[in-house]
Amino acid sequence: MKPAHLILLVVMNFFWAGSYSAFKALAPHLDPGGVATMRFGLSAILLLAAWPWLPGKTPRGRDLALTALMGVIVFVLAPRLQVAGVQLGQAGDAAVLMGLEPLIGSLMAAVFLHEHIGPRRWVGFILGLAGVVLMAEVWRPDFHLPGLAANVLIFASFFAESAYSVMGKPLIARAGLIKVLALALLAGTVVNAGVDGGHTFAAARVLPLGAWLLLLYLVLICTVAGCVLWFVVVREAEVNVVVLTVFLQPVVGVIIAVVMLGEKLHWGQLWGSTAILVGLVIALSRQVKRVDGT
Repeated sequence: MKPAHLILLVVMNFFWAGSYSAFKALAPHLDPGGVATMRFGLSAILLLAAWPWLPGKTPRGRDLALTALMGVIVFVLAPRLQVAGVQLGQAGDAAVLMGLEPLIGSLMAAVFLHEHIGPRRWVGFILGLAGVVLMAEVWRPDFHLPGLAANVLIFASFFAESAYSVMGKPLIARAGLIKVLALALLAGTVVNAGVDGGHTFAAARVLPLGAWLLLLYLVLICTVAGCVLWFVVVREAEVNVVVLTVFLQPVVGVIIAVVMLGEKLHWGQLWGSTAILVGLVIALSRQVKRVDGT
């Protein structure tokens, strides 16, 4: 992985971590389906408007069908599960659960893309999981999984989200990555609008300015910029390496939940964050390489 790509992914994970607090803040105005419909619908409109200037080939035939299927899985199923889980539970809990996504993504990449997971990455995964356990303070007598149903929904969403990397990596090897993203968003938007379009558009007419600003944050930064960057990095690096950077989200997400939503901070989150960061350093220590002077 190029150093510049790593830096950009680190920065983007800060923004992605804030999406959980944004979901929670949007709960009074939009249900999970409404958030997905608005977020990905606006993203699709933005990219389709820029279609004449998008580089690369357009996916056709089987690739076009796979792009549409990926769009439905990633932009319809995954966000509905994730937003529903966050709105049922706490944004901080969702951020901690994000520590499981790298493991799921790596497992899917190993199975479907035949990627090898080396010992350093296993150490990184183990320390990342240990950090998640520390942040959750599972040893406390009063420990419980608040909103078990909420956490199950979030956990299930990670399997759906992994389709973006596992299905997307071979697709962007044959077609323009932004065009693949645009068509996937379009497919997801068609389904989202068919399911939730009516009441979502009605709710959109009375959204306050603050809600619109949160949606723009989700659209411009977390979706368009974030998804394009992810494809750019995944095209050149192994998925199981790239997903390690997601371990940053529990650390940042908890801090954002404390600042934005007033959720309580505890010592377990400090020690957990330390374990996660150490795991990242070990796992990525031989994966960041200079290429062509970059």
